[in-house]
Amino acid sequence: MADTKAVTIRTRKFMTNRLLSRKQFVSSGTYLAYFSLSSFDVCVVQLKAELKEKLAKLYDVKDVNAIFVFNFRTHFGGGKSTGFGLIYDSVESAKKYEPKHRLLRIDNGLATKVEKSRKQMKERKNRAKKIRGVKKTKAGDAAKAGSKKK
Repeated sequence: MADTKAVTIRTRKFMTNRLLSRKQFVSSGTYLAYFSLSSFDVCVVQLKAELKEKLAKLYDVKDVNAIFVFNFRTHFGGGKSTGFGLIYDSVESAKKYEPKHRLLRIDNGLATKVEKSRKQMKERKNRAKKIRGVKKTKAGDAAKAGSKKK
């Protein structure tokens, strides 16, 4: 092996999803060099970053933040993983269609987590229990705004 940090990527089941303005695929990768790292978390973060860079080069993506790789499962014996990948046409469409938890996991943070106290969440839940039907969502919105409806 000439390159000790060699990561090979194979994509299959590739399809273009025009409705969600993205390309989606199943990705398999081999990464034998990453087993020398002591911490597993560092290994996964470095591997995903390298996968994103290689996919950006392979599919001519301008912004690496428009690439999402997730749900990787290691094969028995290690050295090979299979997971899913999404390449959005733009970062704006990624923000629009991608779930919040994946947007929060990105290093630069395309979304910010809203910190709410436990007490506020419980009060909102209990207020919503007293109301029926469509008014229930309105009660939740009023609680978000900070004004109480009587």
